Amino acid sequence: MTDAPTGLKKSIDVMRIMQLLPHRYPFLLIDKMMEMDGEQSGIGIKNVTINEPFFQGHFPQQPIMPGVLLVEAMAQTAGALVLEHYAEHAGKLVFFTSIDGAKFRKPVRPGDTVHFHVKLLAKRVPIFKFAAEAKVDGKLVAQATIGASLIDGK
Repeated sequence: MTDAPTGLKKSIDVMRIMQLLPHRYPFLLIDKMMEMDGEQSGIGIKNVTINEPFFQGHFPQQPIMPGVLLVEAMAQTAGALVLEHYAEHAGKLVFFTSIDGAKFRKPVRPGDTVHFHVKLLAKRVPIFKFAAEAKVDGKLVAQATIGASLIDGK
């Protein structure tokens, strides 16, 4: 295996993401994928609006995106990256196997655009491990190491 980029794509839109992932509103948490480098790395984007259903209860007077949803969005970014790269696994699901070292640095609020950066750390198909970071305006808001496995969708 070489260190050269394995398939740089500028971006994929939400329609393609919905072909790859089974998630739908209100649980599809990425709007776009950009700067995908094969399975090696990618960036998912979420435009956070006050209309998000979780803001009704988290918290009405001080709306903050829940940290667990930031981790889920990082995982969806990694899942879309894997499934876009491995066409032979179309129709499979990407399941969490681990979440390590999760840290939450700053709150994410309505009006923020979150960039979810994922980078492949290890793989033994169907198992993958990614370093993931969430950033707003270039500043780190959350991070975790996430493990995932491809599972039959049926």
